[in-house]
Amino acid sequence: MLNWFSENQSLLVWLSTLSILTFVISLIALPWIIRMIPEDYFLSKKNKYKPLTPLRPILGLVVSIGKNLLGFVLISAGLLMLFLPGQGLLTILAGMLLMDYPGKSTLEARLIGFKSVQQGINWIRVKGGQPPIKVKPKIGL
Repeated sequence: MLNWFSENQSLLVWLSTLSILTFVISLIALPWIIRMIPEDYFLSKKNKYKPLTPLRPILGLVVSIGKNLLGFVLISAGLLMLFLPGQGLLTILAGMLLMDYPGKSTLEARLIGFKSVQQGINWIRVKGGQPPIKVKPKIGL
């Protein structure tokens, strides 16, 4: 086992660097993204907020690709943070909010239904001077 570590030292350095980098980026980007979520975003199944519609179609395509690419990077980093230091579930949620895909609202509602996720989001929003997220109350016991 020690032999493997000595043979793969550069790989371990790269993985450690990637871990630290994703942790630092999530600490900076995640609060900003969470504060940008409208407080009533989770109240309806259909997103009432229209995406950016620039006058030039090529610019709209670039913005859409960039937004989805950033969402993919955040989801990937969030999955890594489930095993590495960082805010994994919140980062995954932020990435999901940015991306466009079928069934988005259902999946978001399930994630925001976790009490720990909702508390984390509201804590970040209140610290940033934003009101807490409004969520539909659960039906049942």
